[in-house]
Amino acid sequence: MSDAPARPAATGTSAPPRPGAVVAVLAFSGIVVSLMQTLVIPIVGKLPQYLNASAADTAWAVTATLLAAAVATPVMGRLGDMYGKRRMLLFSIAMLVTGSVVAGLSDSLVPMIVGRALQGLSSGVIPLGISILRDELPEERLGSATAMISASLGVGGALGLPAAALIADNFDWHALFWTSAALGVVALVAVVSVVPESKVRTGGRFDLVGAAGMAAGLICLLLAISKGGDWGWSSGTTLGLFAAAVVILLAWGFFELRIDQPLVDLRSTARPQVLVTNLASVAIGFSMFSMSLVIPQLLQLPEETGYGLGQSLLAAGLVMAPSGLVMMALAPVSALVSRAKGPKVTLMIGALIVAAGYGLNVLLMDQVWHFVLASCVIGAGIGFTYGAMPALIMGAVPASETGAANSLNTLMRSIGTSVASAVAGVVLAQMTTRFGPYALPSESGFRTVLALGAGAALLGFAVAALIPRRRAAAATASAVAGDAPAEAAASSRA
Repeated sequence: MSDAPARPAATGTSAPPRPGAVVAVLAFSGIVVSLMQTLVIPIVGKLPQYLNASAADTAWAVTATLLAAAVATPVMGRLGDMYGKRRMLLFSIAMLVTGSVVAGLSDSLVPMIVGRALQGLSSGVIPLGISILRDELPEERLGSATAMISASLGVGGALGLPAAALIADNFDWHALFWTSAALGVVALVAVVSVVPESKVRTGGRFDLVGAAGMAAGLICLLLAISKGGDWGWSSGTTLGLFAAAVVILLAWGFFELRIDQPLVDLRSTARPQVLVTNLASVAIGFSMFSMSLVIPQLLQLPEETGYGLGQSLLAAGLVMAPSGLVMMALAPVSALVSRAKGPKVTLMIGALIVAAGYGLNVLLMDQVWHFVLASCVIGAGIGFTYGAMPALIMGAVPASETGAANSLNTLMRSIGTSVASAVAGVVLAQMTTRFGPYALPSESGFRTVLALGAGAALLGFAVAALIPRRRAAAATASAVAGDAPAEAAASSRA
């Protein structure tokens, strides 16, 4: 374990940050990280040829990123609270650049997996960016800025697919990773130039044992979820990983509750506003990812199937792109609703919009514009929900815990997307139709996954309804702040 001294809010005479520039740089950094996760999609099917390896082995190029991201997100959040959020933000972006260079130089499996794992270590950029905003921006700008940064995750994902398809179709596949590296360098320089170091720090001792335990538990859980379809859900390996995850995470939780400076303050996460928001985040993450799993496949299946639209990967990406722009455009609206009615209401509204978008898509699947319309409606709802969740989290924890709390919330969304991928894989593998010598997912299978996305959004709505009312939540947050020296320092700075 390592110690870091606690540092109060600074009272010096350094120039105040430029809020607009800070928000723009942090949003750009979030988009770059999200793009990194999407850029590999066009070449996943060709990786066995490129790397001279089996499809089962090259799948680890995707799984490695998922596992590294799951471990890095809460760890970077905690380290950011201790040592400085900007410092950990720069480290995260540097890992993205390093991983992109390693992958860009690779022609075999092992360097590719190493590069993709290093890229996954950058996943803490968005929660760290949101935490920096809380420390540096005036209160009146925090809501819209937080919504903007949170929406950057969806924006990068939506814009990344057509960009990746365009690059993959016209250049050597290594260019995908060199593009990611170049964008990462731009983000790195911009953060160094514009973003100030956060003054609110907890200091203390880093919980190495807790970090190792959490990493082991999450790796077992996510491996079982992501690879269960390949290994068999009833196989000894899958069931053993699920059992190991339960045992390890229970032991980890017991350990975290018994030490003074845990990696994750489970007592804080057990507060009703934080706990219920995190549960809703799992459902919303599931719902968000269902769209990404279904729409591109339906657009690219041959027209001869009777339900596919025969579009190219580039065209499919262009269909998805407007949804990301809608997310970004509605970020200020989400903040206005949160300011007027509270982020709980915003989250509930967003969940209903997402459900409506999926319901629309279940009915309309015959034309390209049907998918543009449905994805934009779903994107609008996601923009609302992703703007509300960080606001709910920050309303219930002191500033000294913002990084860790936001990172845990991001992890909950990631778990939701992993579960969505596994469930959709099972549904589409079981509900098939014959097309010549091939078995393809059936139209009813796709409708089922869309319906599950709607159901997950409605579940998120129901869970969000259980979040304590605004006054109660504010009182809780105020009480917590009174007990936290770092929060008091942050208040004196504001």
